[in-house]
Amino acid sequence: MPRRGLMFQARTRWLLIGLALLLSLLLIMYLLECAPQTDSNGSLPGVLGENFGKEHYQALLQEQEEHYQTRAMSLKRQIAQLKQELQEMSDKLKLLQEKKSPKVNSMGYQGTKEQAPNDLLEYLHSQIDKAEVSMGAKLPSEYGVIPFESFTSMKVFQLEMGLTRHPEEKPVRKDKRDELVEVIEAGLEVINNPDDEDGQDEDDGIGERQLYNENDFIEGYYRTERDKGTQYELFYKKAEDMEYRHVTLFRPFGPLMKVKSETVDISRSIINIIVPLAGRTEVFAQFMQNFREVCINQDKRIHLTVVYFGHEGLSEVKSILESVAREVNFHNYTLVSLNEEFNRGRGLDVGARAWEKGEVLMFFCDVDIYFTAEFLNSCRLNAEPGKKVFYPVVFSLYNPAIVYANQDVPPPVEQQLVGLIWRSKAGVGRMFIFIGSTCMVTSLWSEPQCLASFTSGMRSIVRMN
Repeated sequence: MPRRGLMFQARTRWLLIGLALLLSLLLIMYLLECAPQTDSNGSLPGVLGENFGKEHYQALLQEQEEHYQTRAMSLKRQIAQLKQELQEMSDKLKLLQEKKSPKVNSMGYQGTKEQAPNDLLEYLHSQIDKAEVSMGAKLPSEYGVIPFESFTSMKVFQLEMGLTRHPEEKPVRKDKRDELVEVIEAGLEVINNPDDEDGQDEDDGIGERQLYNENDFIEGYYRTERDKGTQYELFYKKAEDMEYRHVTLFRPFGPLMKVKSETVDISRSIINIIVPLAGRTEVFAQFMQNFREVCINQDKRIHLTVVYFGHEGLSEVKSILESVAREVNFHNYTLVSLNEEFNRGRGLDVGARAWEKGEVLMFFCDVDIYFTAEFLNSCRLNAEPGKKVFYPVVFSLYNPAIVYANQDVPPPVEQQLVGLIWRSKAGVGRMFIFIGSTCMVTSLWSEPQCLASFTSGMRSIVRMN
């Protein structure tokens, strides 16, 4: 029995080996039959088939390039078609707006391609007609005025922050930053693409019209009437020009609407700086140093009126004024002497009435005020006869002997301002000193309603404690 079992196992083993050999033979025959036919003259890729590899890859690259070119041409055609459709819809919307109101145009930055309903446009125009930006408002006192907040392309200055925090918002909150960026771009659209009613020729009679960009934005002001919308006053200026472009926009809780666009030429606007003074001759000498640098050397469109109370120190003030007049050939000043006790209001009134050359822009200034040429331009841009008074917010620097106690000599005022203004370590913003320093035209000085318009600037004027 064991022998028969061994013979059975041997037969089985040989049978399996035979089957394995048969399967291997069948696999080799299949591979030979299915192998791709090769050109007898060609060579395999690799070291021996280098020529065939280059031609093959070049053909593939050319095929891909033709495919992408075809795709690019198709996309260009689609883009051109979409631009044409967008232009047609914009023309239709503009035509509809012109029919509704020739003076107020929607900027259309928040709109869609569909035409706005007639009742919506009527509502938006009615909001502008009711707002103060269109027809003004009679107010019982200065407490009824809605103040403006100022902004530049990098910063926003807010009155609502009060004295407990910094008036300068930095970094600016994202939603507010997006809002102001949109407003600045809308103002550029108004300037670079003027309407017929703006009265701007396309070539200004000289050549090609100047195009403005974001770098030409100088400053802006905005305020919100809670029941009507937000008003924006924007100023743009080319570095080499003296003319400013002024754009007024209004957002009646909807799309931005253009109210007006105008060119403001301040090249001939003279400011009469009125300074009431009693004693403090050393401070006056420091004031004249800044006046000489800013007003005489840079601005050159200034008249200085000094109203001096009393006799003590009067000769020193005269000497300082005469010395400046001799050194820089400046004679646009008036010295008024009053033998009275110091009264600031009395001094401002006497100084305003001392001007006898017609209407002029006045700046009520204290002797311890430090200002810049930029502030003087803001004064010119934001004070209008019978319409608007400019009340800058003063920033008071702390005593430099205390702030810079660790230094032998405090740095100059210019260096104190760089990087320190609107920081609590350097000083404090005096939000409620509006009547202290004011820019207004002489015709408003005698008006009882001279506080009916209000604009607050917060960047350019500093009081030295």
